[in-house]
Amino acid sequence: MALAGSRSNSAFLAYGATARKWTSRVADYVALTKPRIIELLLITTLPAMLLARRSVPSGWLVLSTLAGGALAAAGANAANMFVDRDIDKLMERTRRRPLAAGTVAPGAAIALAVLLEVAAVAVLWIAANLLSAAIALAAALFYVFVYTAWLKRSSAQNIVIGGAAGAAPALVGWVAVTGKVAWAPAIMCVIVFLWTPPHFWSLAVRYKDDYHAAGVPMLPAVASLKKTGQEIVLYSALTCITSLALAPVANMGPIYVIAAVLLGGVLMACSLNFARNHSAKSAMHLFHWSIIYLTLLFLAIAVDAVVRFR
Repeated sequence: MALAGSRSNSAFLAYGATARKWTSRVADYVALTKPRIIELLLITTLPAMLLARRSVPSGWLVLSTLAGGALAAAGANAANMFVDRDIDKLMERTRRRPLAAGTVAPGAAIALAVLLEVAAVAVLWIAANLLSAAIALAAALFYVFVYTAWLKRSSAQNIVIGGAAGAAPALVGWVAVTGKVAWAPAIMCVIVFLWTPPHFWSLAVRYKDDYHAAGVPMLPAVASLKKTGQEIVLYSALTCITSLALAPVANMGPIYVIAAVLLGGVLMACSLNFARNHSAKSAMHLFHWSIIYLTLLFLAIAVDAVVRFR
């Protein structure tokens, strides 16, 4: 009986160890896709779809478009980690990422990236249209080859130009509904494009020593905090102006206009606060608010579109 009990305990422990190993492996592959970044990208997709329809599109189209966009972003993020695995090892913030830590093989990561992109194109093409699939794929390729492989390591303006990839989901959402490009989604893309530098630079202020050690010319690592603050204020102001320009182009109502003014006011206040004192605390305050700003601004687009045209 004692022997049988010992074998039973050993089998249970072995099963537990195997389960933990597989759970850890799954977690590593999920981490490759950067889920938190995907969430932020999808925030801009659904409001664009609602604005394009001026009501709620079919549930199938919404779910398929969000799924396709998530797959495209996940594939791009996995490829990003593949390209950046050398510099990720040099930065405290990223050295525990799966490829940098050696818990996932580079070949497995790039295979996952390709598989996800193929799946993204298939989902968007079948459920929506070819144009939305092409835009999502183009954005992913731009992010990997233009931003990650080239600009990130060669130019202090890397995130400015690279922000074009993160702006694409709004256009994907609109095109999935209408099948064509228009001025309204183009301006929504510009909002995200202009919002990206202050959002990312404010985070980079905290990790500027990391970027310097890795040889990545992120603006706060190669320019003074005074210069960084000036650039952040400039792009924040352009973001706010562009958000107001959306109102007449997309025929937005008072819900959106009021939200754009109030949210933009807080964004500018946070940007100016950092430009005045250059502290890491004010930079992180701006970073966190920038996420709230984009979320609430696009929520206002969605609410305005549905409420005014229901």
